Amino acid sequence: MVDEETGAPDSTAVRTALWRAMHVQVDPPPYVLEDEIGLRLAAPDADWRRRPDMDPDATRGFRAAMVARARFIEDLIAERAGHGVTQYVILGAGLDTFAQRRPETASRVRVFEVDQPGPQAWKRHRLDELGYGVPDWLRLVPVDFEASEDWLKQLAAAGFDAGRPAVIVSTGVTMYLTEEATAATLRQIAGLAPGSTLAMTFLLPAELLDAADRPGLRASKEGAQAAGTPFISFYKPPEMLELAREAGFKDVRHVSGASFAERYFADRADGLRPSSGEDLLLATT
Repeated sequence: MVDEETGAPDSTAVRTALWRAMHVQVDPPPYVLEDEIGLRLAAPDADWRRRPDMDPDATRGFRAAMVARARFIEDLIAERAGHGVTQYVILGAGLDTFAQRRPETASRVRVFEVDQPGPQAWKRHRLDELGYGVPDWLRLVPVDFEASEDWLKQLAAAGFDAGRPAVIVSTGVTMYLTEEATAATLRQIAGLAPGSTLAMTFLLPAELLDAADRPGLRASKEGAQAAGTPFISFYKPPEMLELAREAGFKDVRHVSGASFAERYFADRADGLRPSSGEDLLLATT
């Protein structure tokens, strides 16, 4: 399945895609998000559901959190598209499948998926193999972050218009970056056209998590360290809001992961709820 010449998505991207599929396969409806396309893209071994990190009971909170944040983002895109925003940028797109699952919304905007060249070439190949292809309104933008390529320049070369408002999304990234790197990204996005919106997730320090979720965070940190991609940064909500204000955003808002439970999981008979630990910055220029 892995193309040695082009690379493949990292384990975090694959795990997220598999958790999203598991929500449909093991949780009863109503589904917060229906996504088995990421599973098709990843094409794991037939016994993938027996993996320790796919245990249906142990990972309930994590997969609920993954589908909740994706649903929140997609609701945001639909709302902003309804107000005339026509550009959607996904930083670190991984195995995101919005364009394939929601073509009626995605085709109303121009979707820019920004990712490392190797995994993105791999994804393009898989989209072709599965018959989805890459329509004109979907732009795959390879950016070599390790070589410090300017992602805004690469975006512009792919057709992004910095003079028009956009929605920019970054999920599951800030924990791998230094505070300085995140601040630099915030400054770049704050300089985009007025009316642009950023949605960026960040991890909370362990002391702000529900006690039941702290072992899961500890296991995630250990797994990331072992994989060579350690968690570097955690933020209290006021700290992230201050970073965004200093970067130049006009309006900043904290969206707690806990709020997703009431928004998307209220009245479920199975008691499925997202775990605590990841919150979201919503900022506008």
